[in-house]
Amino acid sequence: MVDQQHNAEQKKNAKHKASMEKQKAKVDAKIEAASTERGVAVLLTGNGKGKSSSAFGMVLRALGYGQKVAVIQFIKGEQLSGEEIYLKEYGPEVELYQMGTGFTWDTQDRSGDTAAAEKTWAVAEKALSNDALDLVVLDELTYMLAYKYLDESTILNALRNRPIEQSVVVTGRGGGSALQDVMDTVSEVKDIKHAYTSGIKARKGVDY
Repeated sequence: MVDQQHNAEQKKNAKHKASMEKQKAKVDAKIEAASTERGVAVLLTGNGKGKSSSAFGMVLRALGYGQKVAVIQFIKGEQLSGEEIYLKEYGPEVELYQMGTGFTWDTQDRSGDTAAAEKTWAVAEKALSNDALDLVVLDELTYMLAYKYLDESTILNALRNRPIEQSVVVTGRGGGSALQDVMDTVSEVKDIKHAYTSGIKARKGVDY
């Protein structure tokens, strides 16, 4: 009985090893095939929570390597998030610019929002042409396209023509197929369940 259990365990281990060897070979082949060295363009979209949080995670990752970062936020509520508070204190390694109008449903002022979006885009466009910046985050930019506050072709051209070593992260719901085509990586965050819909208040340190 002991021998049978031992043999069964050996077979299980051998099967697992063979499976992992195949998986490693596939991963190694993909790594080998990825030979282009340049900045990447990432779009974090979808109706789920965590798009901006993911982008801020990349900010911290870049800072860990001593890289230069710019964060431009196109929608900003009155309540600063923990990430924003931290970045304001971080110093010259991070350029942080916020549109400052709050949410579009709060202002209800199309002309004012458009003017603020254009002013903010001027800052973003300058960042996207600055080869000293390793990472540029355009937080909630997709809403500016959805509400037609900014010209789509102008944005797409700036993303395409940024310095070759510069990476860019765009966040927000939607954005359209043209934006997706320009980006190298597109990830969709799907809302399966959210505490807010159950009446649970947003939590400091988790939600903001």
